[in-house]
Amino acid sequence: MASSSQEMSENFCEVKSDFKERLKTLYPMVNEEETPLPKSWSPKDKFNYIGLSNGNLRVHYKDLLTCSKMESEGLRSYAVVAAGHGKTHKDAASVRATHPIPAACGLYYFEVKIVSKGRDGYMGIGLSAQGVNMNRLPGWDKHSYGYHGDDGHSFCSSGTGLPYGPTFTTGDVIGCGVNLIDNTCFYTKNGHNLGVAFTDLPGNLYPTVGLQTPGEVVDANFGQAPFVFDVEDMMKELRARTKLTIENFPIPDSYGEHQLILQRLVSSYLVHHGYCSTAEAFASSTGQEFNEEITSIKNRQKILKLILAGRMGEAIDLTWRLYPGLLESRPNLLFLLKCRQFIEMVNGSDIDNNTRHIAAHTSVIQSTKPYRNVAEINGISKSKDETLGGNDKNTCNGLQNGYISDDLAKCCDLESGIREVCGGSRHAIQRMLDFGRELYNYSQQLFHENGSHEQNKKMLQDAFSLLAYANPWDSPVGWQLDPIQRETVCAQLNSAILDSSNMARRPPLEIAVSHAKELIQLMSRSGLGSCAFANVDDIMN
Repeated sequence: MASSSQEMSENFCEVKSDFKERLKTLYPMVNEEETPLPKSWSPKDKFNYIGLSNGNLRVHYKDLLTCSKMESEGLRSYAVVAAGHGKTHKDAASVRATHPIPAACGLYYFEVKIVSKGRDGYMGIGLSAQGVNMNRLPGWDKHSYGYHGDDGHSFCSSGTGLPYGPTFTTGDVIGCGVNLIDNTCFYTKNGHNLGVAFTDLPGNLYPTVGLQTPGEVVDANFGQAPFVFDVEDMMKELRARTKLTIENFPIPDSYGEHQLILQRLVSSYLVHHGYCSTAEAFASSTGQEFNEEITSIKNRQKILKLILAGRMGEAIDLTWRLYPGLLESRPNLLFLLKCRQFIEMVNGSDIDNNTRHIAAHTSVIQSTKPYRNVAEINGISKSKDETLGGNDKNTCNGLQNGYISDDLAKCCDLESGIREVCGGSRHAIQRMLDFGRELYNYSQQLFHENGSHEQNKKMLQDAFSLLAYANPWDSPVGWQLDPIQRETVCAQLNSAILDSSNMARRPPLEIAVSHAKELIQLMSRSGLGSCAFANVDDIMN
């Protein structure tokens, strides 16, 4: 029984995770903290003839027969009052979803399966604004829109319907889609698009269903399961249309000013990132003057290549030689580089013959004894529970009280994993341990000189925590060993070098891209549906 309960729990978590991922795929621009998506019917925003079940996804009509059965099963007699006869329009009842449709969806879609048409099949599926009377089928009142099953008519804020599509009954799946770019609504039946039903829709509409006669039951799918209709194919079309609109947007450029600005943006980007040959060729092909210092570009290029190869020791030494004073004036940058060097030692990338440690640069870091008392290292940890490595039984005990023990090489099983710490070299492990002590001492020096620095503290803890695992690549902190992490280090060092030469820390092209992304977020908050398909990265690629 316990095993069965556990299996059910695991299946529920898997379904919930699939639902979350499906919504993220369908509506990537929606920030649910600001504008939650509709995921179920609201138990508070409905007429009292409506009953909900199955996680508020199933809707049924509470007629007198149903309520009499409920009463006979011990429920209070006032339930009989909250039931409809299903004989006139006054017996109609609707329910709205928990939240309105966010504009950032771009194209929103939900489906309703007709479990039972009941006596007459007087069912309506559609949309309504907050405050619309729920004692009505959707479409009969202002700011209410519906497609009705008994006659196939569409109702647009009026009690008089217009011929639209086929009738629907038990077993049919009816979909309702809202195009938030064109402000239109379309319906589908069993996966077939029935065409546009409504135009000029207002914003902030809620998915809505209405029932009117006994026995009517419908189930909603807000993305909990794959849809019958291929809405993603329609989204691809809208994405292509939005991209084409952006590309063909008219920009008056009588004197070639915009073209010149774009060329300068590209040129500065190439120079910033050290693409020397490409920058020269681009300048030549566009008729621009190339006034950049070639030697400086090539120097930065050499340093960044070393970092991307994981050869941090060489990269740091080359930076000392080519840009004297840069790292002395930026101790936190040096600390970042040295933390990365320690990580590359663990990775086995920084194991060449370059054995110069931090202490070699005595003007910046002084060699001192390791701090072994917790009270002395409150810049790194404040209690035994916060020490690097912690008390996790699954970790090695090589990290205690903020320093690295000499027994670490014995602790880590270098023969069991697919990859080995420091490439499996005992000499490299010892070098790493010595380097780690010096790095820790440097962190203490920075703490005593400049006070606590949370980012440096966390950086050191994360780096040292790699040694708490026999296989650091497959550990909670193993992300640090991913080569992609070197790119952040490259960017920070490159920006610092440029800044020291009175050049921009970030190229104007990257700033322009950041501004474009922020504008799309602003479009989302302003209710402009096209933001869903104006993804900057997709358009650039």
